[in-house]
Amino acid sequence: MAATIRPLIAPNAQNQYEVSAEDLPLCCPMPLMYLWNSHPRVYLAVEDTGWAKCPYCSAEYTLRR
Repeated sequence: MAATIRPLIAPNAQNQYEVSAEDLPLCCPMPLMYLWNSHPRVYLAVEDTGWAKCPYCSAEYTLRR
């Protein structure tokens, strides 16, 4: 069974991202983002409020329920 490979997302390419439970625990940059031109990885608590903002790049994440 072949795994589906998704293309990498450019980090900091947009300011708002919608994430799902599959993306938890949430970190910025996300695992499917290029890392070579991004900030250090930081984990964001989005489970309680449904929203989080990265302290490095100001990207906003909304949890799709």
